[in-house]
Amino acid sequence: MTMNDIDLKQYIDNIPDFPKPGILFYDISSLMRNADAWQLATARMAHAVGPWQPDQLAAIESRGFLTAAPLATRLGCGIIMLRKPGKLAGETISYSYDLEYGSDTLHIQANAIVPGQRVVVTDDLLATGGTLAASIALLRKAGANVVGASVLIELTGLRGRDKIDVPLHSLMSYDD
Repeated sequence: MTMNDIDLKQYIDNIPDFPKPGILFYDISSLMRNADAWQLATARMAHAVGPWQPDQLAAIESRGFLTAAPLATRLGCGIIMLRKPGKLAGETISYSYDLEYGSDTLHIQANAIVPGQRVVVTDDLLATGGTLAASIALLRKAGANVVGASVLIELTGLRGRDKIDVPLHSLMSYDD
């Protein structure tokens, strides 16, 4: 068996009815606890994202921070944090967007992007695509050249990919 033969889904815990009844939660904590599996996951992500030659990775709060940190180390690039209101010091640029039930806002520090920098957005999971699409819009508003997005898990049945207008890499996908 080679490293390419290892199915990383075996390291993802599926937790029913979390955070509310009817939701099946794909927990990356179990993947991160296994050092070899986590190394393999980040290596595979780096292999996919590397050709996009990012100057920065933009990490979506908060589990996106977990995927961006080892990926940035492997790729030799920096990290920009995309956060909820009131979490970043200094002047920020914001972007508000609608969710299935309500709305939300993301912020980036106003000096985080050098106009034209190549940026890849990272997160743990792509579901309906609203937060990832908003992240791309915020980064563009701040002057970034968003060249791609990468997630650990994609829930393909929710069609979030349809809202994303940049190349998207998902390490694992589930139909539900």
